[in-house]
This record gives sequence, C-alpha cells and structure tokens, in this order.
Amino acid sequence: MTSPDPRPHVIIVGGGFGGLWATRALAGSNVRITLIDRRNHHLFQPLLYQVATAGLSSPDIAAPLRHILRNQRNVEVRLGEVVGIDTHARTVSLADGDAMSYDYLLLASGATHAYFGHDEWSADAPGLKTLDDALAIRRRLLLAFERAEACDDPAERDAWLNFAVVGGGPTGVELAGTLAEIARHTLTREFRNIDPSHARVRLIEAGPRVLASFPESLSEKARRQLQKLGVEVVTGTPVNAIDANGYTLGDTFVPSRTVLWAAGVAASPLGALLGVPRDRAGRVPVEADLSVPGHPEIFVAGDLASVQQDGKPVPGVAPAAKQMGAHVAAAIKARLAGKPTPTFRYRDFGNLATIGRMAAVVDLHGFKISGLLAWWFWLAAHVFFLIGFRNRLIVLLNWAWSYWSYQRHARIILGRDSPRGAVSPRE
Repeated sequence: MTSPDPRPHVIIVGGGFGGLWATRALAGSNVRITLIDRRNHHLFQPLLYQVATAGLSSPDIAAPLRHILRNQRNVEVRLGEVVGIDTHARTVSLADGDAMSYDYLLLASGATHAYFGHDEWSADAPGLKTLDDALAIRRRLLLAFERAEACDDPAERDAWLNFAVVGGGPTGVELAGTLAEIARHTLTREFRNIDPSHARVRLIEAGPRVLASFPESLSEKARRQLQKLGVEVVTGTPVNAIDANGYTLGDTFVPSRTVLWAAGVAASPLGALLGVPRDRAGRVPVEADLSVPGHPEIFVAGDLASVQQDGKPVPGVAPAAKQMGAHVAAAIKARLAGKPTPTFRYRDFGNLATIGRMAAVVDLHGFKISGLLAWWFWLAAHVFFLIGFRNRLIVLLNWAWSYWSYQRHARIILGRDSPRGAVSPRE
C-alpha cells in the first residue's frame, strides 16, 4: 500500500500498552501512523483473570482501538497480522498480501505462553494472555463443576473437582485465590449432588516461594492468605507432565481435569522477522534508546524488548510497556527534529498483586502492606488506570458487588458442549 501523504510514516505493530502509548504520544506530531493489530481492541491485561473467573465481562476491560483513537486524526487503525519485515526495503507485509513501507517501525506485539519445551501441554493446560484465552478458561472452570454434578463415579467426580494452577507469579496467585473463592462461596447452594466447597485448588510453583519478585516477607504473607482462602500451595516441586487426565507432580500423578498454566511467557515470535539476535526468551536486545542495533529506524517496546538497567532486566509489566511506548514516541520526535535520541530509563513504581477477596500485597520501594489496606490500594490503582472503557463507576460497582456478595455476574457458558469443556471450532 502506498500513500501520497508526504509525512513520515510510522508503523506501530501491537495495540497493547506499548503500542497504544506510543500512538497517543505522537498525536501532535507531523507524522502519519498506521497501528496494526490482529485484534480490534486494546486489552487491560492486568484484569484479564477477572474475565476468566467470571468477575468481569469482556467489555469491562477491553475497548475497540478505533474508538480509543477516534479523535486522533493522524492515525489509521489496521486489523491484520504481520507476517514479514524487510529491514532493507523498509516494508511490512501482512497476511492478506498487502505491504506497507515505513520510515519508522515500532514492534510492540507482547508475549505469548512458554511451556519450557513442552508445547504439547498447551491443549490441556491453557494459559491466559488474550480475551479468547480468558473466555475459554472461564468455560473450562464452570463446566468442571457441571461435569462433577452429573458424574456418578466418585473418582471421576474428584478429578473434575481437582483444580491446579501451575506458576506462582501474580497471575497464578490471582487465579488460584479467585477460584477458591468461587468454589467456597459463589457456588454455595447451587448444586444438589456435589458440594463445590470440597473442590481442591492447588497452586504449584517450581521455585522456593510464590511471588518471587516481591520481598520474602510479602511472599510469605501471600502464601498464608492463599491458604486461608483454601488454596493448597506447593513450592519447590516442578510439574513434569500434563495430559487430559491430570498432571505429574514430581513422581506422583494427580488426576485432574482442569489445569491452568501461569508459569512462563515467551516473547512474540514477531521478533524473529527482524533477523537480529534474540535472547533465550525470544526478546530482542535493544540500544539505550530502544532501537534495534544496526537499524536506528526500528524500535522495540514492551515484552518483546530485552532491556537492561543498572545490571537488571526491566520487568515485563504494564507500567514498563507504557513507559517504553512513550519513550519511543519521544525518540521518533527527536529524530525528526535532528536531535539526539534520549536514553530510556524505567521508573519502578512498585509491585502489587491481589490474592482474593480483601487480600493483596503491595511493595512500594520498601513500603510493604498486605491484607485489606493493600487490597483497597490495588483496587483503586486498577480502576484508575482503566482508560477508554465504559464508565469507571459502573465497572467499580460491578466489581465491588462481586467481592462483597461473592456473586459473579459473568457466569455464562458459551459454545457447544463437549466432554473436555473446549469450545467447538464452529462456535
């Protein structure tokens, strides 16, 4: 695709935090921007687990990119998938056969699931990165209780009520804690043949503790809060196998029909199209201004970028992606003005993770809080950073109602019924 527009053309691949923040930061610049994404929406990924556990609906945490950018006249949103990058001709090829030239290119396509060499586990242990993932997991969780209700074999019933979350990071902790609340409170008195509160929820972490990025004291508090919710926390033992019937923990096979994966991420495969070295996780090492070595017109941001600062890697979290996106916009503006590009510096505002109803941990540069106060802080921070979505007050009220009443309004099972709870390809 060619354009007579004489303005420099900036192609941004990925409508996540990095790509969207870069796009918005270029709003007043004399450039034309093409934002390309395989999906038509921006996703507030930190709350994705709430959709997976029926606490929120999809529109609560996602909004169409065209709607968010409707007033930014120098942006064209393109729904498509990038399948090729010619760094010499400076062109991007799409799956539909179209090709576009660029003056500047930003790759901010995020990350995907990593199964540490066991990709065959993905069918039986889905991960959580997209709305499609969240809806599939929600279906799987809710159907597990339905299967148990209709099951006459005690052993089979126990397998349906045996849940495992692999990975003790924030996503795993949030999933396990919320799942325990659903089993012990939300589903109370709704079944006749089973007692959902007898469901077994296990959080498995191969390392020595959950929430390893937090201080050890908060990690221990998180473990205790999880156990109080009814989650069995297993650390120091890896999962060695997963199939449709269950998983192997160490040398012990555990029958389970619902295993969720939150143990690892890998960078988007889009980085391989650049033909430059990548690290073990598939991320692209970048220069101090986030440009690709040897290609000053190409930038990488978010989970796809490998950035070192003060001898430590910049974490793959939403605040880092936002800051990288804004920095790339500043670097492009500097290039256009003939000025040196600034060096990226990540500002770490702290870590926070929710564990369940009125339970969370927060680490603000040594200021550590946990429990109810931390949960209020976590709630306020996430509602504040919801941008471009439906009325924040409505989201907050729906969310608060779910927590105080234990009810989850999004408990709708979609798709055609199947033994494993998977959505039929026809749906």
